[in-house]
Amino acid sequence: PMGSERTEIRKRQMATTPETPGAAQAQLSTGNRGSNACCFCWCCCCSCSCLTVRNQEEERARRTSHELQAEGIPNCEESPAPTLEEVNAWAQSFDKLMLTPAGRNAFREFLRTEFSEENMLFWMACEELKQESNKNVIEEKARLIYEDYISILSPKEVSLDSRVREVINRNMLEPSQHTFDDAQLQIYTLMHRDSYPRFMNSAIYKDLLQSLSEKSTEA
Repeated sequence: PMGSERTEIRKRQMATTPETPGAAQAQLSTGNRGSNACCFCWCCCCSCSCLTVRNQEEERARRTSHELQAEGIPNCEESPAPTLEEVNAWAQSFDKLMLTPAGRNAFREFLRTEFSEENMLFWMACEELKQESNKNVIEEKARLIYEDYISILSPKEVSLDSRVREVINRNMLEPSQHTFDDAQLQIYTLMHRDSYPRFMNSAIYKDLLQSLSEKSTEA
């Protein structure tokens, strides 16, 4: 009788313990793989924690890029307040907008809201380069323009096609006032076709026009 009781007790103990150490280890391994699936397998589900971290890092990189674009931006050009006639003329053509410092300043303010102010800054830097005659100054300014707006490592890189980039790379062997002429024209055309129509419909332009119109009426 005592032997049979011990046998029953042993059976009940075995029924309540894990099947085998190997099975327990397999369950533990499965649990770990489930919590870090994308770290150990080729596929990755949208709820994976690693994917969430990756998305957060990409968003942080984009935000940092925009913050860097806002740093070190030169002050707007000094200019008298635009007249109503000047602001109306901006609507006639992009060339008339870009001819006046007040027009460029207003357009820059709009480009900043679209995170594309580097296009205007690049264009202005090219204009300044054309005014230089000292060889050493030209080489230094050309180098800075390349680092700030052409290099793919710069957060202020402008959008240029491969042909123009090849021209720039050749020109940089012996920089001159006209090293970036092709690139400047391409960016000018981009601003004209892409940003200028939106600027004309923006609150920045409409508010300025309305303010000057009201002042003109009061006078």
